[in-house]
Amino acid sequence: MTDGRAAAEHLPHGEEPLLGREADLERLDGFLAAVPRLGSASLVVLGDPGVGKSALLAAGVRRAEAAGLRVLRAAGVQYRVEAGHGALQQLLTSAPDIQSKVVRSRVLAGALGFERGAAPGPDAVTDAVVALVAELSRDRPTLLVLDDVQWLDRAGAVVLGQVARRLAGTGAGLLCAARLGEESFFDPSGLASHELGPLGEAAAGELLGRRFPEMASGVRRRLITEAEGNPLALLELPAALSESQRIASQALPARIPLTERLRSAFAARIRTLPPATRHLLLVAALEGSGSLLTVRRAGAGGRALTSLVPAERARLVRVDETAGRLAFRHSLIRSAVVELSTGDQRRTVHRALADAWHGMPEQRAWHLAQAAVEPDEGIAALLEEAAEAAAHRGDGPNAVAALVRAAELSPAGSGYARRLAKAAYVGANLTGSVRDVPRLLDDARQAAPDAESPAVAVAAALHLLNSYGDLDTAHRLLSGAIALQPEPYDLSDATLLEAVSTLFMVCVHAGRPELWADFDATLARCTSVPDTVRLMRTTFGDPARARPADWARLDAAVRTLSGTPDPVRIVRIATAAAYADRLGAIEEPLLLTARGGLRGENIFPAIQASFLWSSHAWFTGQWPQLRRVAHQGLRWCEDLEYPLRSWTGRFVLACTAAACGDLGTARGFADQMDQWAGSRRGHAVRCYAAHARTLIALAQGDFEAAYRHVCTISPAGTFAPFAGHALWVILDLVEAAVRTGRREEAVRHVRAARQAGLDAVSPRLRMVLLGSAALAAGSGAAAVRGFERALAVEGAGRWPFDQARIRLYFGERLRRDGSLARAREQLAAAGENFRRLGARPWAERADAELRACGSPARARDLPALTPQQREIAGLAAAGLSNKQIAERLFLSPRTVSTHLYQAFPRLGVTSRAALRDALEQLDGQAGETGHAGYEG
Repeated sequence: MTDGRAAAEHLPHGEEPLLGREADLERLDGFLAAVPRLGSASLVVLGDPGVGKSALLAAGVRRAEAAGLRVLRAAGVQYRVEAGHGALQQLLTSAPDIQSKVVRSRVLAGALGFERGAAPGPDAVTDAVVALVAELSRDRPTLLVLDDVQWLDRAGAVVLGQVARRLAGTGAGLLCAARLGEESFFDPSGLASHELGPLGEAAAGELLGRRFPEMASGVRRRLITEAEGNPLALLELPAALSESQRIASQALPARIPLTERLRSAFAARIRTLPPATRHLLLVAALEGSGSLLTVRRAGAGGRALTSLVPAERARLVRVDETAGRLAFRHSLIRSAVVELSTGDQRRTVHRALADAWHGMPEQRAWHLAQAAVEPDEGIAALLEEAAEAAAHRGDGPNAVAALVRAAELSPAGSGYARRLAKAAYVGANLTGSVRDVPRLLDDARQAAPDAESPAVAVAAALHLLNSYGDLDTAHRLLSGAIALQPEPYDLSDATLLEAVSTLFMVCVHAGRPELWADFDATLARCTSVPDTVRLMRTTFGDPARARPADWARLDAAVRTLSGTPDPVRIVRIATAAAYADRLGAIEEPLLLTARGGLRGENIFPAIQASFLWSSHAWFTGQWPQLRRVAHQGLRWCEDLEYPLRSWTGRFVLACTAAACGDLGTARGFADQMDQWAGSRRGHAVRCYAAHARTLIALAQGDFEAAYRHVCTISPAGTFAPFAGHALWVILDLVEAAVRTGRREEAVRHVRAARQAGLDAVSPRLRMVLLGSAALAAGSGAAAVRGFERALAVEGAGRWPFDQARIRLYFGERLRRDGSLARAREQLAAAGENFRRLGARPWAERADAELRACGSPARARDLPALTPQQREIAGLAAAGLSNKQIAERLFLSPRTVSTHLYQAFPRLGVTSRAALRDALEQLDGQAGETGHAGYEG
């Protein structure tokens, strides 16, 4: 098989460019243009096996023929390099119309066996080939294309190497492809070369998506990592997997096997190496970290490193003795090294590596486990410790793999079951492998059907929660498993801690006092309770009853997060900080955790971090970024089947849509939340829906409906136990109460908040309470002073929507008191902030109040675009396709199309070509009238 042929078979044909090869095709076009312009040119395309050299040459042939060049082709064939002039015969007979010219040349006829007699020498053959090519090029330029020149026969390679250097003035060019570092009879020295590198990640993902559209996103990420941009590997590695593995209903193997094509491409040079070199390569492949010191220790001493020289010459590895590092040129070379070894050879090397890693328990445990052939509790215990260390630093995949292997090495059924269950819940909590939980639990229960361990309960509860939202069954499982443990419950046991933490989240989503009472009773019987559990219980579970000491402990915990690698701790501290407006202090670790999901790292914490940051972005007015981050989190939830976690993302998107006047979208999210929460008795999600409906009603001026919805979260004048969401709707409740004539209820609600000490929790809550008190006070100097104090809170501008609302209420109050100049100042500032956010209904309210103050009428209304519509329209105007816009903004092409469909009539255009002028006119009008003309 010629190099990269499999990749070429699946890449686009005709004029469609190869994926990710724009720069390479540009270089190829420059070469082809030079052939007729300069009278000759030569180019050698160099690259690793499978990188797509053949596909690039095929594209060159199509482009050359389209440009009117005559093309003669040949390809070397492995294991046939001794056939005399085989490549030359293939080249000169590839076009039937020139065979008569070949036969008429006595030299070529003799060299190719068309005539009997003494074979001519290489110089004579070279002269004859050059003369023939020059003759052919008189009619039209000729291009000689040679693929896999490392496998050309000796005689043909020598002649064609000389031909390449004698094409000047013939009107012909030579394009060939060769493997990097492969010995060859063809001498490319002095010829122009172009090295073909791996595909970029985006192109690799698109290639996989075209060939395997149903592949699960996590599997796609794994294969992209394994393939390292090699097109042949991208197309062949999935073939080594079953259909259930490709769609992630079955776990991927620890090492993805190579297909026969991949073995052929990557193993050929390995087989020819000396045994000592192959042994050292196996040591390096199984060692994994690239440490020369460890390879030396495990490979029979320092002198053994000299055996690596043949592998370096074959360009299989790079050795940097100064840095003490060894690296395989491609991960598939490492895979081929391992596949070419025997099981006994691998176990021997693993034992040697375990000795070499004697001072590093985690690495030693792994190598001992790989060398073991029988159950061994000692090794299993070491691996379990290694798994806990990996989980704490956020390495979910390694933690799960270590636990599964520890289970396999467990002598007793109960140990096997416990460790498999632990692997299940660690996977669900870190890697997003909730689909693997039932399989692992079934295996665990079959091994120990009578086992009632907390690990089994946690894994089962996580599956029930995240897949089905079955709060009551999850609560029963967890409470029952914890109750079977000896008292006091020791939370230094990681599994028991996970059981209690999961029980906490059940109580949060259920929001029922009886469940919270059981949780508090359980916590009272625990020792070694970590700060994350205590803080989540006080500052998130029931923040209205948290005390100053709790907030101080939260601040101390927040300060510890800088630089921590543990995504679970980051998410739990951030959860504890959510209602207290502390997420800005941990924005960086939250975003780092969220971005890790884009690399396939710790997807479940990435989902949680995305939505936690999005709630922070809602309050701080970062609404365009909020949409991107929240939509990415929702895509992960959909891909990995985490519907329970999706509601937080839908909530912040619903709030943003309602504030911006996109009431249909907001109402759709609220309907989904109510429908899901109803049968499951999920109070937290019902609160999300109620908050969204409150904002919808406020945007419409339906204050009676707003009051009804907001009071389902917590009645006016109270902060119901375990209703932390009530801290987020104080201003909404007070406004709705005041607008519906319930001023006394508004006053009582402000009083209840102050009695709970909420004005001391954060500057935002202080601003909100001062503004709410002023709104509830009605008229008079007290109201004016209250609004002034609210707006004077330090950093009030960090919460632009709340601040703008308070300015609006203040402006209304001033207008009614007859202070028109001051009213206009507050109302203009409020309107400007609302327009900057894209909060159209609120901006219209501010404008109406301004008109009531006697301000001049505003310039004609500008077309109202949402922030996303404005951004999408701008990208479309710049020439990007819907697909390109979708990739850049993490949206679906259908969503992009919908937004453009909605934007066109608002801008008064009917085509993309008119977008640029319409947007420039819109921006010019916005500059004249002092507002943005779109929602954000």
